[in-house]
Amino acid sequence: MQELERLREEIASGQATRREVLRRAAALGLSAPVIASLLAACARQEATPTAAPAAQTPAAAATPTPAAAATPAAQATPTQAAAKRGGGGTLRLLWWQAPTIINPHLAQGTKDFDASNIVLEALAYFDSEDKLVPRLAEEVPSVEKGTLDPEGRWVIWKLRKGVKWHDGQPFTAKDVKFTYEYVIDPATTATTIASYRAIESVEIVDDYTVKVTFKNPNPAWFEPFVGGFGLIVPEHILRDYTGEKARNAPFNLKPIGTGPYKVADFKPGDVVIYEINQDYWQEGKPYFDRVELKGGGDATSAARAVLQTGEVDWAWNLQVEAQVLLQLEKAGQGKLIITPGPSTERIMVNFADPWTEKDGARAEPDVPHPFLTNKNIRQAIALAIRRDVIAEQLYGPAGQVTANNLNAPARFKHPELKWEFNLEKAAQLLDEAGAKDTNGDGVREYNGKPLQILYQTSINSIRQRTQEIVKAEMEKIGFKVELKSIDASVFFSSDPGNPDTYGHFYADLEMYTNGPSNPFPLNWARRYHSQEVARKANNWSGVNITRYQNPEMDKVLDQLATEMNPDKQTELFRQVNWISVTDVVEIPLVHRNSVSAATKNLTGYKPSTWASDVWDIGDWRRE
Repeated sequence: MQELERLREEIASGQATRREVLRRAAALGLSAPVIASLLAACARQEATPTAAPAAQTPAAAATPTPAAAATPAAQATPTQAAAKRGGGGTLRLLWWQAPTIINPHLAQGTKDFDASNIVLEALAYFDSEDKLVPRLAEEVPSVEKGTLDPEGRWVIWKLRKGVKWHDGQPFTAKDVKFTYEYVIDPATTATTIASYRAIESVEIVDDYTVKVTFKNPNPAWFEPFVGGFGLIVPEHILRDYTGEKARNAPFNLKPIGTGPYKVADFKPGDVVIYEINQDYWQEGKPYFDRVELKGGGDATSAARAVLQTGEVDWAWNLQVEAQVLLQLEKAGQGKLIITPGPSTERIMVNFADPWTEKDGARAEPDVPHPFLTNKNIRQAIALAIRRDVIAEQLYGPAGQVTANNLNAPARFKHPELKWEFNLEKAAQLLDEAGAKDTNGDGVREYNGKPLQILYQTSINSIRQRTQEIVKAEMEKIGFKVELKSIDASVFFSSDPGNPDTYGHFYADLEMYTNGPSNPFPLNWARRYHSQEVARKANNWSGVNITRYQNPEMDKVLDQLATEMNPDKQTELFRQVNWISVTDVVEIPLVHRNSVSAATKNLTGYKPSTWASDVWDIGDWRRE
């Protein structure tokens, strides 16, 4: 194809961006593997840094390059030259999954973390080049400055002075220490607790300096207080709402933060209205007077509202068929924002029994699943999934078929993992497991129980079509599959009383997307640790929702928590991938790109692989 060769030449000469590659590849009808190879060539040509700070020594991790230090985002000082604050009118955002809580440490869904990022701030964030950018911190810690231990045993954060909470109270070191104490209290049942367990103590050196000491050498010394899991909460507001009182705090629905906007009104499951913070510490920011984050609907309608009608300024997470997106973009009102993503669409396998009740709950980890604990049966399911069809027909340039659960950073992918679609081999594994069709109705039984599967996910056209593809093949080999689709605002809710959340996992299989939040993905990998199992006792806040428990995996994860050698880190993360895939804990389907849409006159946003879409919303403007 001449057009394909022309595209290759433009990539080689540096004339084609990733976004252009994705768009033209989709128009040419190229397969996912070809698109992936084009993107890889584009990335090499652009020489985008891929080495993550966490995989290096702490000294290297904490030393920004001169170029990075010179960027406005990295400086982010109160005296930075800026335009007049306000005057931009209303910024309209559309999240087709509606927020239900605005406390990130009690949140479970991305939409709740995003809603929180508009109000609250972390000490620092990872930008699009995997570099730490200070926010509430005055600078990035480093060995050279004496603020970081070379072995990662402690880190000193110097905090920005002159920052005020929305109620006028000063932001100080006591708020950082309180955030740790709030999260680490088991009775709080914080969903972010895994990012803070490595801490031995948080010491207030003075009003604007904190020293964080770790229990062991910590390659992820930057994980606490950084990014979406690191948003700082106010001690003076929440000190009476810790532990078991945490979920009753008015703060959860109307938080007080340090961010560029304040919550004016919140209707859970519907809309959040924010108003400008006139005392925001960054001079001349934010630009917009008001932000409206509307939730609900579906991804296709969200895309149409930006790309075709222009009713909305930004639409998030457009999990929509590629050809539909490209057709909508032709209307000329907006543009697609496609960036490399860290997340993988996957099917989770429940190792606990979702049908047997114990102490008022189901899927408790000490009640094993009646047949999914048999590895042959799990492997049969994995072999019955047509991942290439799902990736190519449903995702197109928005995703590539994958055999790894952890796909970013790319060096952690296990090179020997392969996926396979083979119904004959799947049926043979079921035979070996002793699962037989004893009644002649096409449904196999195992230990007297039919292989009857409830397979659930959130309501989304691509996910429902994926369910149908999976169901059709599984039923050919003797499973009976029932599909369940749950409204996203319910499925991703943090409500411990709601049995339909993904954390409860009251089904045999469930499907959604997730991925790491920083370049050293230990917080993501803890989803396989037995210590993190979701259960009634922790309000289903544990990140291990499959209830998988394996001492071998625990050992790998525990070693990762203290391993400072980059080569050994890579080896260990690849082991995480190998065990999670070969033991069929989760079945990876598609490594997804991050796809959003913005109106053509919206500027200032800087999408990051590791951060919320709105991590830099104080910089957004309308031309």
